[in-house]
Amino acid sequence: MKIQGKDYRALWIENKTVQFIDQRKLPFKFQIYTADTVKKIAYAIKDMIVRGAPAIGAAAVYGMAIGAKNPKKTAKILRATRPTAYDLFYAIDYMLKSINEKQDPYHAAERYVNNMIERCRLIGEHGSTLIKNNMKILTHCNAGALATIDYGTALSPIRHAHIQGKKVFVYVDETRPRSQGAKLTAWELQQEEIPEHAP
Repeated sequence: MKIQGKDYRALWIENKTVQFIDQRKLPFKFQIYTADTVKKIAYAIKDMIVRGAPAIGAAAVYGMAIGAKNPKKTAKILRATRPTAYDLFYAIDYMLKSINEKQDPYHAAERYVNNMIERCRLIGEHGSTLIKNNMKILTHCNAGALATIDYGTALSPIRHAHIQGKKVFVYVDETRPRSQGAKLTAWELQQEEIPEHAP
C-alpha cells in the first residue's frame, strides 16, 4: 500500500525484528511499533496495534519464528491474545508443523506471508473486472492492506480498478466500537488518492 507516496506493508520483518504500522495511532499519526520478542508481538496482537485476521496471522508466524527455540511455549502465549481470530490459530499450527519438520522458521513465516499477499493481489486482479467506470461502492469495516498485510480483500479490486484508470467513489461504513471503517479504510483510500466519503 502507498503511504505518503512510499510502499509499505501493514507489518514486515527486518533483521529478526517485526515492524508494525501502529493502527491505534491512525489516522492522526503514522508510527511504527517494533517487536523483537514474543511478548511484544503478543502485545501488538492483543492491544490491536495490528488488526484484521490475515495481518494477525502474519504477526503470529513472525512471532513463532522469533520464539522457534521454544515453540510450544510461544504458541501458548500467542494463542491467548485474540481467541476469536481463526487466522491466528491456523498460522500457529502452520508454524508448529514447519518447525517440527525442521524447516527454517523465518523462511516458513515469509512463505506464509507472501502466500497471503498473493491471494489478496489475485482478489484485486479478478475482482476489478466487476468494477465499471464511475461506480460507487460501499465498504464495511476495514478490509484493506492494513488488515491483510498488503492489497486488502474488499479494497484490492478497488485499488486495481483505480490503477487501471477507472473512476470509483467509495462510501466507507463505520464499525464500532473502534470505527475501523471510518478511520482506517478512509485513511487508506486517501493515501491512494481514491475518492471516498466516511460518516
